[in-house]
Amino acid sequence: MKTLRDVKVGETVSVVKLHGEGAVKRRIMDMGLTKGVSVYVRKVAPLGDPIQVTVRGYELSIRKADAEMVEVE
Repeated sequence: MKTLRDVKVGETVSVVKLHGEGAVKRRIMDMGLTKGVSVYVRKVAPLGDPIQVTVRGYELSIRKADAEMVEVE
């Protein structure tokens, strides 16, 4: 299983599934990370947290812990 955290800078991936429970999953979905959406990884901070991505035409910074809950291909 490949997660958003494993994606290298400059790659574009598609969201397959969201893992997580209740409020955490809802928050990720509210940020625009839903099944089938295309995600482009723009930058990763020097220590790996946070990760900056482009999703649905806007830039989003997401924590490593949240990025691990997003399964991609």
